[in-house]
Amino acid sequence: MFWTSYLLAVLAIVLAWPVPILLSRASWPARSPFTAMLLWQAIALAGGLSMIGAMLVYGLEPIGDNLISGLRGLADMVLFNAPTTALGFWHLFALSAAALLTAHLVFTLLLTYYKIERQRRRHRELLALLAAPSVDAARTVVISHDSPVAYCLPGGARSVTVLSDGLMAALEPAELRAVLSHENAHLNQRHHLLLWAFAAWRQALPWLPTTRLAQEAVNSLIEMLADDVALKTESKATLIKAIAIVASGPTGGMAGGMTAGMGAGSMAAAAMPSAHPGLALDGLEAPTGAVSGSARTTISRVSRLLSPEPQLPAAARGLVLAGSALLLAVPTALLIVPGLLG
Repeated sequence: MFWTSYLLAVLAIVLAWPVPILLSRASWPARSPFTAMLLWQAIALAGGLSMIGAMLVYGLEPIGDNLISGLRGLADMVLFNAPTTALGFWHLFALSAAALLTAHLVFTLLLTYYKIERQRRRHRELLALLAAPSVDAARTVVISHDSPVAYCLPGGARSVTVLSDGLMAALEPAELRAVLSHENAHLNQRHHLLLWAFAAWRQALPWLPTTRLAQEAVNSLIEMLADDVALKTESKATLIKAIAIVASGPTGGMAGGMTAGMGAGSMAAAAMPSAHPGLALDGLEAPTGAVSGSARTTISRVSRLLSPEPQLPAAARGLVLAGSALLLAVPTALLIVPGLLG
């Protein structure tokens, strides 16, 4: 148990600082955004598990040979008034910190979800008053606005794509199809769930570099994944022009409640209700540099389309996926395998 806690602490530090920094600077994620997305998720989950696990295992070390026996000993103390003299000050401190951090993460996740759902309801009410159903596409509504606006509002069977009549007037039919395909990809691939999780993680631990870098990377990767879907039916030139037209839209907030859109790096504005009509997590504080992050995302998307690189070889993707699985397996094994290294 003693060495297990230190191994988990080292893993947590590595996943909180050098690993996300190196990955954020790498160029290969644009070649295989889905693989990179899985790796970012593994880093986030493994990092959180290691952080909490290190404190928990250290705190339980005096009363058990492994996590399970330690938890049993702790339950005896809490429920059956067993002696607590075996636990020193730092062990109690570590257990309290683990419990508080876990509660903080769960509470922030639920609070973020509540704010999102509240804003979505408000947004749907506004759309019911201000928007009209599109005659050209299902699950699409049109708002009266001169500037080009495109985004989607998730909500299960109530999910809709929102376009402005200014956008529809500016787009050719093929470009409009590209926009709709992009927005439908966000909905079909449930990108809003990823945005919710990473936005909540950043809200919970804003001081941790991993949370900022991961959110920015996920925002960009989600846009690339949606672009790839649009490219299955439309040409690169068509998609690039559609991106440019939508990116020329207003920066004032028109969307709310966890929307995902095609505009100027809309995913990068995930916590910014007034950053861009493409995406907003209303009720959350806007992160510093979100607007510039939106511009960077648009530049990355267009550059990727203008100068396409081949997808990562299957062997390389397999190594990344194996590494992602290993990241999750190591802290899990250290925590639940009875007597491991203890």
